[in-house]
Parts: sequence; structure tokens; C-alpha cells
Amino acid sequence: MPDASLEEPVVNALFLTAVKIFTFDRTKPLTNASGFFFERDERLFLVTSRHVMYDAPTKHFPDRIQVEIHVDAENVTRSTGFSIPLYEDRKSLWRQGKDTAGEIDVAVIELERSALPAGTLLRAFGPAHLHCPAEIVEPGASVLVVGFPLGFHDTLHHLPVVRQAGIASSFGLRFQGEGYFLTDARTHRGGSGAPVVMRIAHPESGLGDLPWRLLGVHSARLDMGTRDTKVDEALGLNCAWYADILLTLTDD
Repeated sequence: MPDASLEEPVVNALFLTAVKIFTFDRTKPLTNASGFFFERDERLFLVTSRHVMYDAPTKHFPDRIQVEIHVDAENVTRSTGFSIPLYEDRKSLWRQGKDTAGEIDVAVIELERSALPAGTLLRAFGPAHLHCPAEIVEPGASVLVVGFPLGFHDTLHHLPVVRQAGIASSFGLRFQGEGYFLTDARTHRGGSGAPVVMRIAHPESGLGDLPWRLLGVHSARLDMGTRDTKVDEALGLNCAWYADILLTLTDD
């Protein structure tokens, strides 16, 4: 009989929600980032930061992205690249949002389930995972950022890593009038588009093996323009856009 201690353990579903994103200009590789899956009414979306899809200030104009998809529930070392075009007839296929303060750094693109590789293994958040206004998120509450900082990940099992973070602003309020809140965490390039989640102590029955509250979408590090880089450390603060924007972006 095989030694049970050598068997592959079951992968926590949270690690299957996030994917590494590669951006391309035709065949030329550009950058890498993070993203995650969101499901609504049987429709499947890939979520990431809008600046991953298009960013005029840095002249970042990819025409397609590629994600790494697991294709074997029995062996998570097996994966394949899945290419997603960003334009059709010169029109963008992703959706992005605006509010009274301007553009929101979140984008979604719908995925055709029938086009996904055979045996695709993934987990997706849904509307039930979004924050309920009746729930109180305390200052300093512990959250996780699930992604691929500097592209770093488990290269054997093709899984992301999690970074510990804390809520650093009054959750529920738009920080400085923008549609995001702050987290206190050590983050890096490549983490843009990662989900910011909080463990649910007493999850409701409909969440299955994914008892996490989806609070936001990690976007970028914040810094002070007046900071003396020789004397002062970086703030270590980041902005995460409130995840309820996904209800708008995935609405018919």
C-alpha cells in the first residue's frame, strides 16, 4: 500500500481563486500581475487591476493576457497557459468602472467556460462573498492578500502566496473620497489585482469550501511625495478598491 504520508494533501480552495497574469503585446511579453475569479449567475469573470489591461501614464498597452490554469484535480502540478484577447474589432473586451471621484482601478473580463481547457480546476468568489454592510470590519483587522508578488509563487504546484495585512483606514469610508480603503502590508510589483480577503469566523452555509469575505482588490502601494528616501522608510500602506464594484462590472 502507498504511504499515506506521501500523498498530495488537498489544496485549500483559497489558493485556487487567484491566477498569475502575463501581459503581451502580440508575442512580446510585457509585465506580470495577479488576478482572481468571480462568478455571477453562472457567468465567469477574471478580475484584476485596470492598469494591468491599460495604463496610459506608463504607456502600457497589451493586446492580450495569459493566465495559468490548473487542469487536473488529482495533480495540481499540471497546468497550462490560457490566452485571453483584450480587443475585438478594436473595441476593448474588458469592463472598467467610474464613480464621482473618477476611474476605479478594477477591471473584469468575461471568460467563456466552453473555451477553458479540459479538466480546468479553479474556485471563484461570488456575490455571497462580498462584504455585508451590517458586518463590522475593525481597524487593524487581519486580512490576506493572495497573489504573485514580483511573480513569486509555488512554481511546482503553480499556486500563489498570501501576505498578511491589516486594515489601515476606516473600513466603509472612501479614503480621501476615493473608492478604496488602506491596508498595512509589505507588497511588491506583481501583486496588482490580488484579492484582499478576511476569514469568516462563522460562515453561512452557501460558501462551501471558500469561507472568506472578499473585501477588496489590491491596486498599488502608496507613498508620500515629500518623503526623504535617505531618511524615511516607505509608508508600507496600500490601496485596495472596495470589491462591491464587481456587482456593477458584472451586471448585464
